[in-house]
Amino acid sequence: MTDRGTFIVNGIERAIINQIVRSPGVYFTAEIDKTTGLTLYNAEIRPYIGAWIDITINKNNLIEIKVNKKRKFLASVFLKSFEGDNSNEIISQFDSIDKGLLEKYILPTLKKDQTKSKDEAVIEIYRKVRPGEPLILDNAYETVNNLFFNQRRYSLSDVGRYKINKKLGLNIEIKKENYLLTKTDLVETIKYLVNLTSGKGGFDNIDHLGNRRLRTVGELISMYGIRVGMVRVSREIKERMSLVTGETSVTPSQVVNSKPIIVAINSFYRTSQLSTIVDQTNPLSELDNLRRITVGGPGGIEKERASFSIRDISASQYGRICPIRSPEGPNIGVVTYMALYSKVNKYGFLETPYKRLEKIKSGSKTKVKISDEIVYLQADDEENYYISSNDIEIDENNYITSPTVVARHKGEIIEVESPQLDLIDVSSRQVVGASAALIPFLQNDDASRALMGTHMQCQAVPLIKPSFPIVGTGMEEKVSMSLGRTIKAKEDGEIKYVDGQKIIFKGKSGKTQNYEIERFIRTNKDVTFDQRPRVEKGQKIKKNDILIDGPSTDNGRLALGQNLVVAYTSLNGLGYEDGFVVSDRLVKEDILTSITMEEFIADLVDTKLGPEELTRDIPNVREEVLQNLDKEGLVLVGTEVKGGDILVGKVAPKGEKELTAEERLLRAIFGEKAKDIKDTSLRIPYGKRGNVVNIETIDGKKDPNELEPSILKRIIVNTAQLRKISVGDKLAGRHGNKGVISKILPSWDMPYLEDGTPVDVILSPLSILSRMNLGQLFENLMGTIASYKGIDISAPVFEKIKEEFIISELEKLGLPTDNKVTLFDGQTGSPYNRKVLVGTTYIMKLIHMVEDKFHARSVGPYSLVTQQPLGGKSQLGGQRFGEMEVWALESHRVPYTLQEMLTIKSDDVRGRTKAFESIIKGIDIPQSSVPESFHVLVKELNALGLSIDYIK
Repeated sequence: MTDRGTFIVNGIERAIINQIVRSPGVYFTAEIDKTTGLTLYNAEIRPYIGAWIDITINKNNLIEIKVNKKRKFLASVFLKSFEGDNSNEIISQFDSIDKGLLEKYILPTLKKDQTKSKDEAVIEIYRKVRPGEPLILDNAYETVNNLFFNQRRYSLSDVGRYKINKKLGLNIEIKKENYLLTKTDLVETIKYLVNLTSGKGGFDNIDHLGNRRLRTVGELISMYGIRVGMVRVSREIKERMSLVTGETSVTPSQVVNSKPIIVAINSFYRTSQLSTIVDQTNPLSELDNLRRITVGGPGGIEKERASFSIRDISASQYGRICPIRSPEGPNIGVVTYMALYSKVNKYGFLETPYKRLEKIKSGSKTKVKISDEIVYLQADDEENYYISSNDIEIDENNYITSPTVVARHKGEIIEVESPQLDLIDVSSRQVVGASAALIPFLQNDDASRALMGTHMQCQAVPLIKPSFPIVGTGMEEKVSMSLGRTIKAKEDGEIKYVDGQKIIFKGKSGKTQNYEIERFIRTNKDVTFDQRPRVEKGQKIKKNDILIDGPSTDNGRLALGQNLVVAYTSLNGLGYEDGFVVSDRLVKEDILTSITMEEFIADLVDTKLGPEELTRDIPNVREEVLQNLDKEGLVLVGTEVKGGDILVGKVAPKGEKELTAEERLLRAIFGEKAKDIKDTSLRIPYGKRGNVVNIETIDGKKDPNELEPSILKRIIVNTAQLRKISVGDKLAGRHGNKGVISKILPSWDMPYLEDGTPVDVILSPLSILSRMNLGQLFENLMGTIASYKGIDISAPVFEKIKEEFIISELEKLGLPTDNKVTLFDGQTGSPYNRKVLVGTTYIMKLIHMVEDKFHARSVGPYSLVTQQPLGGKSQLGGQRFGEMEVWALESHRVPYTLQEMLTIKSDDVRGRTKAFESIIKGIDIPQSSVPESFHVLVKELNALGLSIDYIK
């Protein structure tokens, strides 16, 4: 386990997703009977482990119990199975309920019950639970005890006991002995259920966060790793002990085998739906991985079966689950993320913080003051209070000045007088999660675009020159520090030594600390995480000063992109479909340049015909291809490689065949060298390129624990590539305003301002209207103010920034109040006929880069069955000339081009071979023949029993 809360399994960093499930406890619901129209009341007792118990009042007013939604018997039978109470003793336990309800529900149930003693009650339950089994009293007691009274098979757990106590008003101590269901629990549940019929008490919403809890890492490993393993170990011990005879002595090591526990834990980490590979695109995506919550996984709900009620946002999620961040596909609402300040309490319930309010009497008036006391509340506890958001008006002494305020109470928004308030939010941003809290002016964006903005930030690649946003939210430093990649000084001191690899820091306490700097570490997303020193030798340091910047970090603040001059205008239609027009300054000055690092692995294995060997002597390969390999066949560090180049030269023996007389002579002269070998070298895949930066060799003999037994040696080659931005790369702002670079223009061709400053990016103004993400316009205005003043601005989420303030700041700087200025055409020098909004906006480069997707095919592999070209870049496939493309050629009346597309360029095997020969010989291409797809159709019809004859 790492200090970031992740786990390294087989060299891969994994995170365990928190699972949100229904909490153990008792729940009361009601439904309308479809046949009679009567309201049927139901109580569910859900344990942590064991059988579910449903207590229902049926249409005949009898109280029944169902076990595991199947077997049904009277509630009085179950009560008698506890202590064998007779009917009068049972009636006395219901003295506190209304006499009319007693006569309506309890007495008819007892009257219908034929059992007279505990033994009869146990036999009755056994008869229902195990129908068809012989009615033996000992078996009946064993079955009932295993179902309800055995702690290994039935447990409410501390959570279930806590919830039952809370719901039914019990004071049973929360300890292991009380994790079983008691008679008191059952009686009080029936009382509550009966009272519900007369309108007393309340029903439970199963989707309310007060009734749902998180299973975190420790509990999940305990449940699906250790518990599963221990059950297997227990079974094995019993089996081995049963084979031991009385005379033989046995040691613990002979009967106890810990391997099943190790296998179960490994299986959980490797294969569980809740174990995921950490998204290492940037520090924010790593952090969000750890704060993820899902209703899926073992014991959860599959996304195909998740209803709207599960996916919906509820009032109980306020400050606990982010209402914005969720996947855009079928997992929407199924996977969610923790809100900024939410935490998990000891029972697994999400809590959010509030400030307590002090009520001070001043004559006939009551003044309300915001105190510094912070309380954390669960969703169900919160409903008893009147809570206001923290944007209410207060004076300099923290007294609320407004006589009435908007408050939340029992999930409703109401207006109350100030003295009625109990609590207030600690921050305006506590409602959102970490990624949403980084979007300035989030309140001015449409919700769907805000969701995209949170996703785009998690896809931003670390740049080689990161720059923090001049218009931020104040959360950038907190997020960058949260995973420990950015290092702060723990005390005052001095830097004794610094270089690119380490920093030696001496504190005022006299302690010397060495900080190792991680340079260009490859992540599982093929980007690089690079730490950079922020200090110089001899520099005096104060506590909490930044010593080392992490990836995507600038001076301790999260820096996912760059501050660029953006103009909202059109340029020759290049902004069509969200196209970004950018200046070549971004290319020349490496402003949006990143480093991609890839790993290629070659394994030397022992085949049936003999071991594979490293060699430079590879059969049927030209010498110029081998010039970058050393004598062992490994590529030289620093070599520039491209698709098809050999990284590791290796050969494997071929199967032997009967030798001719000439071959036997050659074998006798040249020895083993004349043996048949085949080329199994590791080559760079098609479309990849880069410089070899590192080669690592793992020898199976020296490190037998590092490799699988079948692998003799493993060679790992790392290549790095500087990725400058190019046409086709995806860029985005923080407001869901994403797009692809459509053109990179020379800076002198870009529109420029009156002072000669060329703009860096041109965005289409039409992209704002329908998307309703106006936050980018506010960011643009504030970015202009920040860049002119040379300051950084924090605009926390949901904090009100008045338009009058922005207008006055622009006026002070002598700028137009709408920030629209005259732009000049870069090619003609003439001014635009309309003023254009130009300002500084934060732009990120996303991981969707054109070089990973760009692909072309001339000749390549064909499908074996259809003989049509394969699809996709990885298979060197072609683009399908589909139905709509055929219509296009038909509409243009080009039948010969169309025929060529569907025959010799596709699956006419004979025709394409003849066409190839004709092109080589320089003669006319003959007419195409029948395509292979027709032959396949004929064979399929034959399989259906239809004989097809060719007429012509």
